[in-house]
Amino acid sequence: MRIHIADQVFDAVFETGKSPATCAAFQQAMPFESKIVHVRWSGEGVWIPLGDMDFAVGYEDATTYPAPGQILLYPKGKSETEILIAYGSVHFASRAGTLAGNHFATISEKLGCLREVGVATLWEGAKPIRFEL
Repeated sequence: MRIHIADQVFDAVFETGKSPATCAAFQQAMPFESKIVHVRWSGEGVWIPLGDMDFAVGYEDATTYPAPGQILLYPKGKSETEILIAYGSVHFASRAGTLAGNHFATISEKLGCLREVGVATLWEGAKPIRFEL
């Protein structure tokens, strides 16, 4: 998968062995375009708030502490549906408390550039994002 964030491009690998249903559901939604904003409670990450969007998946390979480059999908629950991309230290949470999201893809290269995008999002605001095969 290729991910465009502002003027940066990242390659990511789907974690089909660990989160097959989440990967399939997200692939069905591709190409997927939105905007990222900096997380509010979670630390060093960016997120895409998706409101009531329903990917019709349950929990699989869910984590609260994603590593840099890991991409999570939080299916509906005690908070809204969202996608989180960690660029540093993250403890995934919302105003409803700690969350766990499905780790469905990983960016493993250009993590320094991912950090730059994350910090720029914190200081400059929302950035466009596009996920494509």
